[in-house]
Amino acid sequence: MARRGAGTPFLRQLSLLLLLHLGGECGVRTLGCASVTVSPPIVALGSAVTASCTIQRELCHGLQQGKVRISWMLDNKLVAGSQHQGPGGTEVSNLTLPRFNHTQARLFCCVEWNGTRQRVGMAEIRAGYPPAKPLNLSCVLNLSDYGLTCRWEQGTESHLPTSVVLKCTGSRAQAVTGCTPRGGHRHCTVPRRLLQLYRQMELWVSATNALGTAESERLHIDPMDVAKLDPPTLQSIQSIPFQTDCIALAWDVAWGTEHMELQCELRYRAPEDPAWALVSGIIGQAGGARRCGFLFGTLYRFQMRCRRSSASPLASWSEWSPSRNYTTHEKAPTGKLDVWWGAQPAGSGGRLEVQLRWKAPGQREANGRVLGYRVTLSPRRRGRDPASVCNTTHTQCNFSVPAATRRVYLSAYNAAGESAPTEVILLERKGQPLAGLRAVPGGEHSLWVHWEAPLAPVTAYILEWQRVTAEPGHCSTCWQMERDGAASTALIQDGIEPFQCYNISLYPLYEGTVGVPVHTTAYSQQKAPSHAPKLHLKRISKSEAELCWEPLPVEMQNGFITSYTIFWASSTSSVASATVNPSLSSFAIRGLKPSTLYKVHIMASTAAGSTNGTSLTLVTTVLDDSEIQFLFLSLGLVFVGLMVLLICFQKNERMKEQLWPSVPDPANSSLGKWVPAAAPQEPLQVLAAREPGPAAISTVTVLEGEPGKQPGKEHPAPAAVPPALPRPYVRQEGPGEPVQYARVGGAGYRGQRLLPEPAPRFYENLRGRGDGEWGFLEEPPATFPLLQGLRIGGAEELHECRAD
Repeated sequence: MARRGAGTPFLRQLSLLLLLHLGGECGVRTLGCASVTVSPPIVALGSAVTASCTIQRELCHGLQQGKVRISWMLDNKLVAGSQHQGPGGTEVSNLTLPRFNHTQARLFCCVEWNGTRQRVGMAEIRAGYPPAKPLNLSCVLNLSDYGLTCRWEQGTESHLPTSVVLKCTGSRAQAVTGCTPRGGHRHCTVPRRLLQLYRQMELWVSATNALGTAESERLHIDPMDVAKLDPPTLQSIQSIPFQTDCIALAWDVAWGTEHMELQCELRYRAPEDPAWALVSGIIGQAGGARRCGFLFGTLYRFQMRCRRSSASPLASWSEWSPSRNYTTHEKAPTGKLDVWWGAQPAGSGGRLEVQLRWKAPGQREANGRVLGYRVTLSPRRRGRDPASVCNTTHTQCNFSVPAATRRVYLSAYNAAGESAPTEVILLERKGQPLAGLRAVPGGEHSLWVHWEAPLAPVTAYILEWQRVTAEPGHCSTCWQMERDGAASTALIQDGIEPFQCYNISLYPLYEGTVGVPVHTTAYSQQKAPSHAPKLHLKRISKSEAELCWEPLPVEMQNGFITSYTIFWASSTSSVASATVNPSLSSFAIRGLKPSTLYKVHIMASTAAGSTNGTSLTLVTTVLDDSEIQFLFLSLGLVFVGLMVLLICFQKNERMKEQLWPSVPDPANSSLGKWVPAAAPQEPLQVLAAREPGPAAISTVTVLEGEPGKQPGKEHPAPAAVPPALPRPYVRQEGPGEPVQYARVGGAGYRGQRLLPEPAPRFYENLRGRGDGEWGFLEEPPATFPLLQGLRIGGAEELHECRAD
């Protein structure tokens, strides 16, 4: 029992959850213990809605005990309501929505149980407007089945289910429902059994929904008055021979309408006409019609439609008949041609080269298809046809005439004849020019040209325009004539394209002369350039860079270039810019840092936009040109100095001789080699008072011999009486006392003449001279201290030298 009692609450809870899930969670069913009422269920949009939810505890298992909390949800939005206890232990919650702004919504009544919100009841609310009044009711009777089809326009959408019917009544009959549209359509057909033909009937449309009813205006018609006939048939069209601008048409009515009096309309148009020309008021059962004012030699398309002539203005016309084409007959061209010319001397032959241009005549003047044009030097006279200088199918001609020619004549011809000649006077272009010429866009494919009228009277103006291109070209048809001499504006439309530049010239035509032209340029529409110029580096230094670029081709400009903008920046500096006049093609950037990488690009601008070019990378130098020249000059001087020093070191012996003469040391010299071998054996007689020491010589001078003399080749003079033999002499010097001077001759004694014996010097130690090989009485003394101690590098050749 205890176990059974413990399981009872659990079963109750499970059953309540199951019921709530089946009934309230989907929102389409309600529990038997809850009821929801809405007043009213359909309201005008924006009106107030009142709802009530009542819950009976005894019918909701699991809710008999405890407090019941009721809440509301409008679709998925929680809304607050009031709650109180009702009679019989019920729980009641009321809700008021002051402004219901949904066209359709669901209102749920929920209870909170075990921490969850469960839906226990639901009501649907709709809101909208009363039906709008139907408008523009019209009806058409179809003669094939005699059904009356009516159409109308529905007003504002009501957002509510609406019932629409077409009602009708006869003069004495009760109103009946004629038809009901299907599928939301706005038309329906009243069957023949409900119609009264040839009698007035009243028809109207009634629309009804939950908020009200609306009816259209009453339409009073005779069904036969709104009968829509089948279209007539055009049988034939031909020109009237005597009235050359008129045509005659023959037509037949549709089957079943032969007995009716009809009112018909005819329309026609040429291929170049912008709209149809309408001819109304054609009355009759069948037959023909005439119409005048047609152009000659022109293709026309004709159509026709009809309705009952006695019908009301609301009666419908039949459909237009199938088209029929007809070309009117031709006539000789009429009118004057617009002509422009250019003339210049043709070499030295006394001829004049003429370029003649003209405009093709319009359709009204051509009177058919022009076959060609003829230029003559004299007008055509009766019975005489002048020779042609030009016969062409084009609208220009170049020909040569005598230099004295001042007039030519131009005419056009077709299959029907030739026009009267247009006189062309070849005037000189030396008249007064105009002032204030300017051109402004008139659209993507047109330009308005304005100018100031001159003081002198003008008969006409000639406007020329040429597209500006990189490759020179000429447009023979890009001109027009303004025949109004008082005009000050003109519209150019032929051959004008957007984003292209045009040169415009204006010539005033005076009586007897042509004015000097004035020129201007214009665009019909501008945009940003197609691309920007490509930058090139012209010169660079450590603080300046000069850039240059090629001007954009005119086809790529797409407008007037207003400026170029140069941008540059390094990795350590912000972007700088400069604006350049569009007439320039180079620019110098100053204030740059040495040895720095910069990125530069150019932007081309027009009045309608700008385009950036590709980036150019440049690196400034470390030094300027002058500094580099100075550096190279300095390095050159250093190099020359180094080369001089290198040469000096390589030639050090010769340089030493030039700068520091070599002083031989007698004590270490090899001059003793000159003394014969027996000489050293002779005892040197010296005073015993002092021991002789080695002689030190501070200066030695080597004397070169006389040029051109060779030793031994000069014949000695006859021997003279030998002088008395000198006594041996030795200068006694103290130990270490230097010999002050010594001089050695560059040539031997053998080659020199005998000179008078000079007095001995204070450093000489002389012996007596013998009759030896040298021409002396004796050999040189072997004990000569100077010669014995002198030794010079390369002294093997000094044997021919002697001391001075």
